[in-house]
Amino acid sequence: MPTVIVTGSGGLIGSEAVSHFVRAGFEVVGVENDMRSRFFGPEASTARTTQRLLEDHAADGFRTVDLDIRDGEGIRALFEELEGDLELVVHTAAQPSHDWAASDPHTDFSVNATGTLNLLEATRHVKPETTFIHMSTNKVYGDRPNFLPLEVVGERLEVPSDHEYFGGIPTTMSIDHCMHSLFGVSKAASDLMVQEYGRYFEIPTVCFRGGCLTGPSHQGAQLHGFLAYLMKCTVTGQPYTIFGYDGLQVRDNIHSNDVVAAMEAFHRAPRVAAVYNLGGGRHSNCSMREAIALCENVSGKELDWTLSDQARMGDHRWWISDVSEFERDFPTWKLEYDLETTVREIHDANVEHWTASAAA
Repeated sequence: MPTVIVTGSGGLIGSEAVSHFVRAGFEVVGVENDMRSRFFGPEASTARTTQRLLEDHAADGFRTVDLDIRDGEGIRALFEELEGDLELVVHTAAQPSHDWAASDPHTDFSVNATGTLNLLEATRHVKPETTFIHMSTNKVYGDRPNFLPLEVVGERLEVPSDHEYFGGIPTTMSIDHCMHSLFGVSKAASDLMVQEYGRYFEIPTVCFRGGCLTGPSHQGAQLHGFLAYLMKCTVTGQPYTIFGYDGLQVRDNIHSNDVVAAMEAFHRAPRVAAVYNLGGGRHSNCSMREAIALCENVSGKELDWTLSDQARMGDHRWWISDVSEFERDFPTWKLEYDLETTVREIHDANVEHWTASAAA
């Protein structure tokens, strides 16, 4: 049976990839060691998601391996074990937070950069024809988008309608001469390494530079997972802080289902050293103030929020992805989830658990 390795299989995109590829007829091996609980505390643990995946899919060929991607020998051994049937690596494991990276740069870089290098080396030496999909991030562009000529329009910042980036930011935007945050640097290092392994060794690789990835399986925490954490605070009454830009900063949001559909589309017709921006684009985006209003409307509760004038280092004032390049290269793929549908899914899937946890 064709086999997929999914790193970070208990996370948002990893867990969605597990379910998707099991349903598509693959044997799926998850690599997961629940480092999210170390990064963001026990409330962000992926253990509950991993257990659900085993209950739902173990009979259909899913298993999970407790393995740290920084363990190069362990990763190599896993690839060698699966060599005959291995077709695809979906790499979603990461340290995903600006703020956490600054607290422990060595761990951030070793997970994001060295961990990715270990996976690439295993792919190169064991089975280089394997499709390698890397979940990168729009943070590789640093704060370059903050130099755009933004203006206040209602409850959000916007570029002028006649600006070349009004439809979204393309991959041609420079990543140089700007502030990235230490997280942005470690992800840029892994992004570039994935591209170079594609070019040097002719491995079919892709970097998906994601906007805000979201969905009902997101274990939202203050330092990561903005829509899920925002809804969690709205439901439970936990105070929420907006960092900078008067709450007018704009993010595009892409549902995890749309992300993994893009992964499958790429695997069916892979290219070498591909790079795409992947987000909600003009189809699904919002400012912080607009997101608060939507969460309040969906939950029927009022969020207790305050505004800090201290923006996060390297954070974006405005980001909307230009997904037209991927749509052109893979015309069967399209964004299926709008923002309200996504927010309602997040609420409905988690409200009972969040409410019970808050009451405990």
